[in-house]
Amino acid sequence: MFGRTLVRTALALLLAGLASTQTQAQTSEPAQNEIRAVLTQWTSDFNARNSQTICNLFALDLRYDYQGFPERGYQDVCALLQRSLSDSKKRYSYSPAIKEIIVAGDIAVVRLTWTLTVRTEGDAGEVTVTEPGMDVFRKQSDGSWKIIRYVAYGTPK
Repeated sequence: MFGRTLVRTALALLLAGLASTQTQAQTSEPAQNEIRAVLTQWTSDFNARNSQTICNLFALDLRYDYQGFPERGYQDVCALLQRSLSDSKKRYSYSPAIKEIIVAGDIAVVRLTWTLTVRTEGDAGEVTVTEPGMDVFRKQSDGSWKIIRYVAYGTPK
């Protein structure tokens, strides 16, 4: 009798745990989709050299670490992106490979690898760099998702 009760209790706990996990996955799916859309839009804007919207991905309180450089903030990344996009002698192209998005309330962590290709006018070659990293998003008061922290490491190909 005790054995059956123990098995039933364990089964009930297992089912409750599975239901909780499924509910969490279902409730985080809209946020994951929104974040994917934000990253896709940013990639399109960057590749189209749309410098007017290029900083929209980042929150004003952004802090980021990129291998070999000092920690920087929002103004630094925006100035760098706008300067890069205004260089008519270079053509930049980004593409993301999202590995996973974990959402917990108003915070989300995205594990991904960015691939950056740079072509210079008059140069037959190109340079490609892969940048594995993590982006931490926070849902803003207007409902948008923006990066508040990121860590990335470049690896030339």
